Amino acid sequence: MSPQDLEDAKDLIDRWGWNATAYQILNPGISRWFSAERDAVVGYVTYGGYRVVAGSPICSAERLESVIDAFEAASRRLGLSTCYFAADERLARRLARRGPLDRILLGAQPVWNPSSWPEILAGKASLRAQLNRARNKEVEVRRWSSERATEHPELHRCLEEWLETRGLPPLHFLVEPETLGRLYDRRVYVAEQCGAVVGFLVASPVPLRNGWLIEQFVRGHAAPNGTTELMLDAAWTDLAELGADYVTLGLSPLSRRAEVEAPQQPLWIRVLLGWLRAHGRRFYNFDGLDAFKAKFMPQHWEPIYAITSERKVGVGTLWAISGAFGKMSPPKLFLLALGRGLAKELHWLKNRHA
Repeated sequence: MSPQDLEDAKDLIDRWGWNATAYQILNPGISRWFSAERDAVVGYVTYGGYRVVAGSPICSAERLESVIDAFEAASRRLGLSTCYFAADERLARRLARRGPLDRILLGAQPVWNPSSWPEILAGKASLRAQLNRARNKEVEVRRWSSERATEHPELHRCLEEWLETRGLPPLHFLVEPETLGRLYDRRVYVAEQCGAVVGFLVASPVPLRNGWLIEQFVRGHAAPNGTTELMLDAAWTDLAELGADYVTLGLSPLSRRAEVEAPQQPLWIRVLLGWLRAHGRRFYNFDGLDAFKAKFMPQHWEPIYAITSERKVGVGTLWAISGAFGKMSPPKLFLLALGRGLAKELHWLKNRHA
């Protein structure tokens, strides 16, 4: 992908970016398809016979259906199906106009108007206590310019420390950790303790909604309790001063908080999702992440879907989604995750008995 294509994609995002994931198609590892008229772009990853789309095509509302048709036709010519991952209700409604569609409710993303943050904070003593814990440990949060933050070694060091604590190997696609090389108009809020970086937060624009996605909140090993809350406090305060109307912390996988009726799924998918919710905590704490986001008292939750161009969501669809995030086969990802989990437990046991 040429630098000009990357700039063209950014220009289209600035004009038409509606989905919360729009800015993420600029991240490394995302392929980008442009319409023949160069008035639309789709970010995607190819895996397992699918093009897995990052959210939604980026184009004017009037062009959305024709862009979907053109992109899917281009995919079919290559022998590939299409899956829209992190699709919102707007895209789901447009796709439904073509006839019945199959979709999985992935979870929900919490949404705020940042101007409501002072009121939320005033009514939640536990949040104020967390902020005070970090401040009492001399943690301060400042916004760094994109120029300063780009590829900054202290931010990279903090990111590496954070990745070491994750139950899964580093994932990519819409949870790509390497954002520091292409910040553009993102806003970066850095937590420092006595001059040392202990955490940072990256906020990405959602231009057509006058909003922002909190794409990353990263804590280093030395970050005191309350550091993440303090970074979010700084970000929401700053974004409110900018006049933003919309902020989201992104998808909470498997969350049931969106007030929508979940699509009817085959028994095997319901069993699989139930197993992940109950037993996947060794690798990814779905309930913990959901509770963390909920404690900030969102004003509402948006349902987020995976939608396929095929008649039914099948094993191949889920295989492709997993491969898009892992950049490897799902069994290999599972074995690597299992190895990391066992290594962490052995380390914990060794320290406990030391």
